[in-house]
Amino acid sequence: MRKITMLVLLFAVTICFGQSNIDQKKKVSILFIGNSLTYYNNLPELVKQNAKEYGVRVNYDMVAKPNYAIVDHWAEGKVQKLISKGKYDYVILQQGPSSQNEGRQMLIESGKDYKRLCEEYNTQLCYYMVWPSRTYYHTYNGVIKNHKDAATINEAILLPVGEVWKDYFDRTNDFQYYGPDGFHPSLAGSKRASKVIVKRLLEN
Repeated sequence: MRKITMLVLLFAVTICFGQSNIDQKKKVSILFIGNSLTYYNNLPELVKQNAKEYGVRVNYDMVAKPNYAIVDHWAEGKVQKLISKGKYDYVILQQGPSSQNEGRQMLIESGKDYKRLCEEYNTQLCYYMVWPSRTYYHTYNGVIKNHKDAATINEAILLPVGEVWKDYFDRTNDFQYYGPDGFHPSLAGSKRASKVIVKRLLEN
């Protein structure tokens, strides 16, 4: 009788803790840091809507200004205050294409500052890989490489949106993910980006 009672208690505890873990996974908090490639079409809101397909509720904050690099946000100091609240599961960094050496160094070196702060507050750092304009399409491989290197060096999660876009372009010769200016995302492009981000974060 005692054995049966103990088994029942063990089963109940297991169910209880298991349910607790599931509940925790159903809520995710994200800080988006970037520029117009993030706030165009309200990418964070698209991420929130897509996450519902996984049964996950996303809460987010966004700090995004035109033409800003991640060093510009760091210099202003607002993002440090937000991260220091310790409420985010993920911090997603985004800047311009960064195919050239200056952009590469920003991704890597400034990324180290973000990484240290994220580690202090138990937050996972992510890089949102973007894309070059159609005019500079020939620099695409550099964009991909520099984002991959930055994520590897700083032990961050890579959100390979730009790489997914390029694969689609090269297979179809359909550039619908670009907006009219040939750089900012169309709504279709932002929706594709949100799906890549959600899949990478929630199936990780």
